[in-house]
Amino acid sequence: MAEPAQHVSYAEYIELAERAELKHEYVDGVVVALAGGSIEHGRLVARTGYLLQQALEGKPCNVFSSDGRVRIEATNRSTYPDVSVVCGPVQPARDDPQGITNPVVLVEVLSDSTEKDDRGSKFAHYRRLPSLREYVLVAQDVARVEVFRREGDVWVFREHGPAQEVELVSLGVTLSVDRLYADPTRA
Repeated sequence: MAEPAQHVSYAEYIELAERAELKHEYVDGVVVALAGGSIEHGRLVARTGYLLQQALEGKPCNVFSSDGRVRIEATNRSTYPDVSVVCGPVQPARDDPQGITNPVVLVEVLSDSTEKDDRGSKFAHYRRLPSLREYVLVAQDVARVEVFRREGDVWVFREHGPAQEVELVSLGVTLSVDRLYADPTRA
């Protein structure tokens, strides 16, 4: 029988995170280990970050890899999105100097083990970030990019496929789906 989850304070979590070799998310007092991703997951994460960085050249925005911890103070959760974008200075969490509280765009590359959480619980937490304007889901198995955009009090959904452009209104940039999925090693 599985042991019940042990609750820890956020300060204890930060101490663990600073010593740990693997990443852990914090979900309302429970520390959850993150699984490693597939080769394709890693490629798409790197490609997304690279294309965003290129598109944002000259703008006052920074692109963060999955090493950037996002703190959702309203729901007492910390996550490591695959890619985060912050425009202007980073606003760290009160209880975590490494916890980003003001991302404008968050990107998750979907995998079988995380898709349900990325679409459900995690997105519900992310929506509580006042700064968040767009949430982007990148599929691994097909060329598909989904964008959830905050428009007032509602989130509007758009799906993009091959030969289409993904417009990230909050950043004033577009990304080519074909460029995102391009793999020079495949004929």
